[in-house]
Amino acid sequence: MPTLNWIGKEKVVNHHQDVPYRILEHKYGFSVELGKQENPTNSGNKIIHGDNLEALKSLLPEYEGKIKCIYIDPPYNTGNENWVYNDNVNHPKIKKWLKQVVGKQGEDLTRHDKWLCMMYPRLVLLHKLLSDDGVIFISIDDNEQASLKLVMDEIFGNSNYLTSFVWKRRSGSNDAKNFLSVDHEYIVAYQKSNQLCLNGIIKPLENYSNPDNDYRGAWTRGDLTCNKTKDERPNLYYDIIDPETGKIYNASSNRVWVYERERMQRMIEQKKVIFPKNGKGTPQYKRHLSELRNLMKPVSSWIFPSNTKDDFAGISSSINSIATKELRNIFGEQLFDYPKPVDLLQGLIGQIAEPNSLILDSFAGSGTTAHAVLNLNKQDGGNRKFILIEMEDYAETITAERVKRVINGYGEGKNAVEGTGGEFDFYVLGEPLFVPANYNQNDNANYANNAIVETLHATSLQLSSQTPSQMVLNENISEQKIREYIYFTETKQYLQREQTEQTKYLLDTYNDTGYYFYYEKDRLTVLNSETLNVVTELAGQYLIYADVCLLDNDYMLRNNIIFKKIPRDIKRF
Repeated sequence: MPTLNWIGKEKVVNHHQDVPYRILEHKYGFSVELGKQENPTNSGNKIIHGDNLEALKSLLPEYEGKIKCIYIDPPYNTGNENWVYNDNVNHPKIKKWLKQVVGKQGEDLTRHDKWLCMMYPRLVLLHKLLSDDGVIFISIDDNEQASLKLVMDEIFGNSNYLTSFVWKRRSGSNDAKNFLSVDHEYIVAYQKSNQLCLNGIIKPLENYSNPDNDYRGAWTRGDLTCNKTKDERPNLYYDIIDPETGKIYNASSNRVWVYERERMQRMIEQKKVIFPKNGKGTPQYKRHLSELRNLMKPVSSWIFPSNTKDDFAGISSSINSIATKELRNIFGEQLFDYPKPVDLLQGLIGQIAEPNSLILDSFAGSGTTAHAVLNLNKQDGGNRKFILIEMEDYAETITAERVKRVINGYGEGKNAVEGTGGEFDFYVLGEPLFVPANYNQNDNANYANNAIVETLHATSLQLSSQTPSQMVLNENISEQKIREYIYFTETKQYLQREQTEQTKYLLDTYNDTGYYFYYEKDRLTVLNSETLNVVTELAGQYLIYADVCLLDNDYMLRNNIIFKKIPRDIKRF
């Protein structure tokens, strides 16, 4: 399988492991009943403001392998987006790129390398979050479509490539500098594994009627011939006779009947064959609605003229101008360039996400994905959940604000749109779980200061060159978040068991191993014969985190006890 190389690749393939794990900090909840509120709604719908690379890392303990549908609309790298490479990879080739606006072809000869360095670790984390029966859809255009395909083949596997959907983004031509006016974009689609099952498309039923009061119900006409020659299918080349008129109808030498002679005769006797009344034309099949398989496979091209009434996969108007008008109706002005049509997202999500699925968009932009999810839930009574991540400053003023207005309803007069109902919680990225050992914990109160954030970020990303003892737990992080992190790194499971006074140090028991976090914020904990009562449930093996262990090694072996020191042996993922 061909692979793609670029400047900096060897430094980013494992960069997701060096990204600091940061806590999601709840800012407010929003519901149709109460509006903006201080308490969490616990609805499962999340909007996160922060760097999407770090936010994706923060989602792993709760959501790894659980996201059914991922849609992202990353920068297309046309040179017009003004996006900045800022992932702080600690390498000279990449350091010189940091905080530089990516330029156009000819102005910035490394812009494709920067784009690939930006995308690779994010795609790795998205792969981890996707469920085994899930699909990822990525919007892209000709600038990076070929590169994206090769990178996705490397991360997701070539055998999991589904297709590159083509959709019409513009109804007319533009002032293209070359010979073509490109009016389409792509949506590259990959499955996580071969467990995928698309929902299919409901066939249009308006052609079905019952003009002859057939007791079997509504029907429509279908072709009785197929595109095969008499030499290819001699058993399908024969004559049939109209039992009422005696007229003989011949099969064409280049287009024979669909069914063999015996089956065709049974269908004639059952009046399933419609003969021309005037003797001219070709007999047709009488296909009843009751025998129709209502679903068909979606196709890979969604290109319709602007005046079409076709509705395929829920996509009635896959044109960017439609999305722009929609946003203008929501906000009263144009606040966002090149939004995606809601219909487009509904069609994609509707193909894969059942009514209780999780949908993730880590380049949320104007919030179209959440809009599509809320629309689908309103249509079929579903309970799909969305997670949006947006790093730009408009995460609250545009992304979250749009979701609020969709929930409550928007527009005026004939353009008024009824609210979908629903709720969500808004988060920002909080402090990292680990900080440098020489970092003054008192400075955490000023962590929001940009200079401190950048210093901590850069320092914590240098873990590969530091020993674990140089990083310590951030004591400002709640104990519950630390417990969740440890349990996930050990088991790849999300910690759901509640902490009680009786099981204060128990995380949970998994695969006959009891996991314990013997931790006190204000004192060191010592594991010895007198403190073994921290173990409260019988298991085949015990893994215990503590500050110091005084148990004899032989005793630990006999009793299947594994000790890990706080915090240096807490694994990174």
